[in-house]
Amino acid sequence: MTISEPASRHLSLDEADAEANRQLTTLEGWRKFLDDSPASPVLLTPAELKQLPEIERALYDEDRLDHHARMLVVSTSFVEKTVVCGRRLVLLNRHAVSARRGLMVSGLPGTGKTSAITQLGRAHELLDRARHPHVADRIPVLYVTVPPAATARMVAAEFARFLGLPVRSRSNMTDIIEAVVGVCTDTRTGLVLVDEIHNVSQVTRAGSEVSDTLKYFSERIPATFVYAGIGLETSELLTGTRGAQISGRFTLVPTRPFPYGDEWKGLVATLEDTLLLHHHPPGSLIKLARYLHDRTAGMIGALSHAIRGAAIDAILSGTERVTREGLAAIPLDHAAESQKKPLKKVTR
Repeated sequence: MTISEPASRHLSLDEADAEANRQLTTLEGWRKFLDDSPASPVLLTPAELKQLPEIERALYDEDRLDHHARMLVVSTSFVEKTVVCGRRLVLLNRHAVSARRGLMVSGLPGTGKTSAITQLGRAHELLDRARHPHVADRIPVLYVTVPPAATARMVAAEFARFLGLPVRSRSNMTDIIEAVVGVCTDTRTGLVLVDEIHNVSQVTRAGSEVSDTLKYFSERIPATFVYAGIGLETSELLTGTRGAQISGRFTLVPTRPFPYGDEWKGLVATLEDTLLLHHHPPGSLIKLARYLHDRTAGMIGALSHAIRGAAIDAILSGTERVTREGLAAIPLDHAAESQKKPLKKVTR
């Protein structure tokens, strides 16, 4: 018996490098994110597995490892609320010529902020494509991240980089902004996603200039702006006069760790359904839902990491099942571990 090789194995070295370098913060990477829906490998029967030559068994296992390495986006109540609120604001802003409303998504690390805003972006762009079929010159969504210690020029350059516009050392801010605004206007950009916005501090001169640049973009580009970041409610983004302007125009959607309940159990069940393991008893992770909640402190990012990591270990070790012991062996992020077991103060 033979198994077909995924197309990714036939990529040239140059194509493989290009594939690895695709990011959401480029137009090519964003479109790849929208269009890339790889089919899951088929879990072979024990009889089919025995017939595989050694090299094909290794390739089969590699396909399953790659499957578990992919981050699954689960449609949680938070994602749904973000998409609904964002869609509503896009409609309300449709005929606005100034003072357009925006959306802020705030929460702890690992609670799904980036997943939520990118799903909003996906929904918006797919709807735009459906309304304008066979039109290739539209860029409905623009996605950027705010670098640490960002300057206004750095943020403007991030907008230009997404659009594929060259930013030369001699280009001044006006040149960059006008180029970005021109392309966004011509290509009917309707949604601008700005991630890592907590890197903007209104108490510093550089941060204030970044805030002013984003505000200027929002006035010049007829689009709905969406900010996402950590703890925005109490961040320095919302301090001072500039912060008050943002608070007065942006709707806040907070995200928090999931409480233990039916939705949490549903998340565990959804992730378990994606497992491609030969000896994993169906429903066994549901029985560990309480343990998983205690272990991850209700963080969906930590939950996904733990289950996918344990699945990868199960393939590599040959056990082919996710167990409580296997889950416990997966180190989680410091935030989840700290909430699970608060660090004791060192006494001297």
